[in-house]
This record gives sequence, C-alpha cells and structure tokens, in this order.
Amino acid sequence: MEKLKRLALNEEGFIFDPETGNSFVTNQTGLFILKKLREGLSEEEVIKALTEEFEVDENTARRDFYDFEEQLRILGILEPKKG
Repeated sequence: MEKLKRLALNEEGFIFDPETGNSFVTNQTGLFILKKLREGLSEEEVIKALTEEFEVDENTARRDFYDFEEQLRILGILEPKKG
C-alpha cells in the first residue's frame, strides 16, 4: 500500500513513481482502480465500484481489475501475491 500512496497521478492517466523514477500511462479504468486501491478499498469493493462507474457486468469488471492488478505487480507497484 505504501508504494501506491507515493505515486503521483494526474487526471490524464500519467503515473510517476518518485522512488524509482519510473513512469507509465494508464486509461481511465486503470486510473479509477489505482485511486480506489489508494483509498484502501478491497478487491471486491473496487470491482463493485467498477460495475457502477463504468456500467459493466461483474465478470468484465473482475477481469479488468485482475488484469490491471497483475500489471501493477509486474511494475513493482503492488507486492507479489502470496501463496
């Protein structure tokens, strides 16, 4: 969670990690997910919020969430899943 909080985000989807100097760009869905995770929402709460914000079904929201979450892990922003 600390890594998420240090990120600088702008409304166009540009994300900068001041610790590593890395930056990347995401779409509005990715930006929405990042903001919700930074607020401390659980995976299920983020997925529910996605269905409401973007008017998509739960399966689509779940797939989008897990795909983006995996990208955040690859970028080192989220810790690897345990287990």
